[in-house]
Amino acid sequence: MTFVVTDNCIKCKYMDCVEVCPVDCFYEGDNMLVIHPDECIDCGVCEPECPAEAIVSDGEPGLEKWLRLNAEYARVWPNITIKRDPPADAKEFDGKPNKLESYFSPRPGQGD
Repeated sequence: MTFVVTDNCIKCKYMDCVEVCPVDCFYEGDNMLVIHPDECIDCGVCEPECPAEAIVSDGEPGLEKWLRLNAEYARVWPNITIKRDPPADAKEFDGKPNKLESYFSPRPGQGD
């Protein structure tokens, strides 16, 4: 079991979750975060910290593509352990559907 970051993180990228993670398993892309599934200890402290409700347990059905995306990009994006400000337009994108197809960027973020 692990937790995964899903669609609603894209273009919102709130970073409240990274500060509470005891194992520093978050990785930063240009416009979203991902969780490294082999590093996550399934403690669940990140899930309630996400204002966009974009973090879910991988035990929920239909998350296979998100588990793959998190695993793939956690290998190439830099680690992030400190909270920074979200994008200026984060609230505008919170809750928009189908953000993966429309807005996802494979570019890495700045990390720590």
